[in-house]
Order: sequence, then structure tokens, then C-alpha cells
Amino acid sequence: MVQDRVRDALRTVIDPEMGIDVVELGLVYGIDVAPDNAVDVQLTMTTPACPLGEFLRDSAECAIRTTVPEAPRVAVSLVFEPPWTAERMSPEARRQLGWPEA
Repeated sequence: MVQDRVRDALRTVIDPEMGIDVVELGLVYGIDVAPDNAVDVQLTMTTPACPLGEFLRDSAECAIRTTVPEAPRVAVSLVFEPPWTAERMSPEARRQLGWPEA
């Protein structure tokens, strides 16, 4: 399934400040795949002021294009609603950061 391949591609996109991928950090707000396999992803940052937003957006787009070459279009949008909170992180990400489970 293309959506699973997109999610797997996003797992290769590592936030350089945290050392954890954007899926585990809970930064992926949505993955939409059209019938023609066009891909739209909504990605957020931990804060709107994050200086890595464009870098992570571009990295995500590149990873998806590599993993899903048949996609006629790949669009990764940065969104900030609802605001990201640490509760969105996976238990594994919380463990890696030494944070207590939610």
C-alpha cells in the first residue's frame, strides 16, 4: 500500500536536533494518497519558529520521491494547527529522550 511506503519513507527523515525520525516524534499530521498515487503530507514542527522546517520538509519530499517513484506529485506542507505537543511522541521516542511515558 502506498500510504505505508510513504510512512516508511518518513521514518528515514531524522530531526537533527532530536536524533529521532519525524514519525516517532509525532510530526506527521496526515498522509493522503490520491487514486493516481499523488501524495500529500502534512508535517509540523515542534514550534513554528523551528529553523529546520524547510530542511525537514525538503528531506521528507525527497525520501517520499525515492520510495514512491510512481507518484506523479509529492507535496509536503508545513502546518501548525493544532500545535504540536509532546503527547504526540511515540513511547519509543519518549524513551530515547529519557522522558516518562505519557
